[in-house]
Amino acid sequence: MLVRDAMSTVILTIGPAHTLRQAARLMAARRVGAAVVLDADHSGLGILTERDILNSLGSDQNPDHETAGSHTTTDVVFAAPGWTLEEAAEAMTRGGFRHLIVLDDHGGPVGIVSVRDIIRCWAPALRHEGTLAR
Repeated sequence: MLVRDAMSTVILTIGPAHTLRQAARLMAARRVGAAVVLDADHSGLGILTERDILNSLGSDQNPDHETAGSHTTTDVVFAAPGWTLEEAAEAMTRGGFRHLIVLDDHGGPVGIVSVRDIIRCWAPALRHEGTLAR
């Protein structure tokens, strides 16, 4: 199975000036664990995850003053729609993260694939093979 089969094509996109509270509200409303941060003036594409917000709160930072741009990961590993789920899972394991932004051939974001997406795809096959307890 390929990344294109598992990825979500609904992408939450925010700007670097969004506060962490605004980002958290948007992520909660869309029920997603990550947002693509578009910063055309500086870093281009980055990702803000629920873990980034949690780390900020855990450091007693004010979510109404902290911006997405200050907590965005800009050293991002991107996936292609034609990657296998195994390749995506390997990249996530190697990098220690749970989301990959999926880019098209022109470098534009077309989706996000998460560990949850991969498990959702693999679980029925594993259940069918008898390697996953029911």
